[in-house]
Amino acid sequence: MVEYRCFDCNKKVSLDYLRKKIRCPYCGSRILFKPRTTITKVKAR
Repeated sequence: MVEYRCFDCNKKVSLDYLRKKIRCPYCGSRILFKPRTTITKVKAR
């Protein structure tokens, strides 16, 4: 499942809400982003 966060207040914004409006329902910001997962680096032998 895709998760979006607000850039200003850092709260989760549901995908269902984004289909209606592209704004944060908490603070009204228009800047949303998808957080990246943490990458684990493994050294080769």
